[in-house]
Amino acid sequence: MKHLILILAIGAGMNISNAATIKLEQGSAWTELARREFYVVDQGSRLITYSWLKALNLPNGTPFLGDGLARYGYIPNSANPNKLPIGFYVSSGGTMGITCSACHTRQINVDSKAYRIDGGPALADFQSFLADLDQSVGLVLSNEVILKDTASRQKGSPVTPQELLSFKNNVTAWYQPFHAQMARSLPSSPWGPGRLDAVSMIFNRLSGIDISPTAGGVIEENMATADAPTRYPFLWNASKQDKTQWPGFALNGDDLFALLRNQGEVIGVFARFHPQKQGNNAVDYATGNSTSFQGLNKAEELIKKLSPPKWPWAVDATLAAQGKQIYDKNCGASCHEIKTGAFRLLNPLGPSWATPVLNVGTDTREYDVLSREVNTGVLSGEEIPFLHKLGSRDTAFNVLQQAVYGSLMSSDKWLNGIGTGLGVASKLASLFTGSSGNNVVSITPNAYEARVLQGIWATAPYLHNGSVPTLSELLKPSKDRVATFKIGPNYDISNIGIAKEQTNSGSPVVTTDCSNLNSGNSRCGHEYGTELSVSDKKALLEYLKIL
Repeated sequence: MKHLILILAIGAGMNISNAATIKLEQGSAWTELARREFYVVDQGSRLITYSWLKALNLPNGTPFLGDGLARYGYIPNSANPNKLPIGFYVSSGGTMGITCSACHTRQINVDSKAYRIDGGPALADFQSFLADLDQSVGLVLSNEVILKDTASRQKGSPVTPQELLSFKNNVTAWYQPFHAQMARSLPSSPWGPGRLDAVSMIFNRLSGIDISPTAGGVIEENMATADAPTRYPFLWNASKQDKTQWPGFALNGDDLFALLRNQGEVIGVFARFHPQKQGNNAVDYATGNSTSFQGLNKAEELIKKLSPPKWPWAVDATLAAQGKQIYDKNCGASCHEIKTGAFRLLNPLGPSWATPVLNVGTDTREYDVLSREVNTGVLSGEEIPFLHKLGSRDTAFNVLQQAVYGSLMSSDKWLNGIGTGLGVASKLASLFTGSSGNNVVSITPNAYEARVLQGIWATAPYLHNGSVPTLSELLKPSKDRVATFKIGPNYDISNIGIAKEQTNSGSPVVTTDCSNLNSGNSRCGHEYGTELSVSDKKALLEYLKIL
């Protein structure tokens, strides 16, 4: 692939304890106000009309929102006036949307106590949520009795024939593209809690629906099965890394790059976006675009306040000191250390952190997604200045670049919060052409980012695809790692990660060995530390608790 910049993210928690939640220390800037704002900040996601969802029943007849979506592992938010969980909100226009905290807030259970980790990788089952929503709305449209009952609940009184027809037409217009995406995207082997194929879902939404020539239309051949699941990343220090996304394809560490990255995320969580050709063959990216650049800036500012969670249990300080020496001798120092990264023009946090992108023998499936080609629809012939002109067919990645860039440049509000001293053109030129020589990303096949590991204890399961449940397992050779495990919030603070026993967990994660490295579920690779002695591994794990 050529020169690349940008994007992505998504997902959320399971078996939430009924005990009072202990909110972990995550820095003095992470106040209760910051936390509450993070849980509901509106970035422009517009999933479904909220009054429809309130009236909707599951196929078994129970209200879709009856348990506040807890069955999918989403975490209750007592401050939400609509009783929606963390990461869900109702826009001023009455549409339910999803914000980044749905995918990046974790709750773990230890000794019957619940601990909240803001910015941690969520453990929610996003596939089951989407599949149930698709099935439930489909049932409404296929059954006249259910249709009438739902329409009446939505209105709050019996509907007239004309009101029923209007309701059906409106729901059908929403459902047809949504169903097309779900039918072609959701894999038969579920992602399960804590994982999703965010890249494919964003590509499918954008290339299969958003760039279709007609509003509400679908380009079905542009959508593919989302079968490269990854673990949700953690957010603390996310603004500092000079690259981000698991393959390291998104430039980062700069407020402008953050806008680009986060707008890709909003497309993935169902922003309204339908660029259209105008009479002069130019593309209108702004009309009907629900992206909130103000909300994106707000979310990024909140994330900058977030520090890694502090380990709340006892630590053997002597053993941890020994572990630090072991860590510094191995890949921790050479791959995951804090060191100055590439130059970034708009970096109020100071110098970025270097993010090595390395092939350490892990699962390769995500690279199949990045090489996908699609029909470019209404964006055919569009050109990203300094980078690339789209053909009638191109990679989905390049289409995403153009869509996000075009959307950003079409907004008169995008500079809010990142400074207005430079003109738009000169600012983008200096960033995209790389005056420092470091602003262009080249893809290294099958390589993934090696981020700074602060707070790594709170982010299980491990490897980019979530195929290893604990740090203790990760220190074993690939051939000896557990092949199948359950996902849930019960945490093992000795082995540091997902506990073996989970109550009412979803489908188990079934992994493959090194003979099937492209399965999307391979537990292979990252053999660092696997040859250490038992005592050295114990010391290293003790240090990783406080890193």
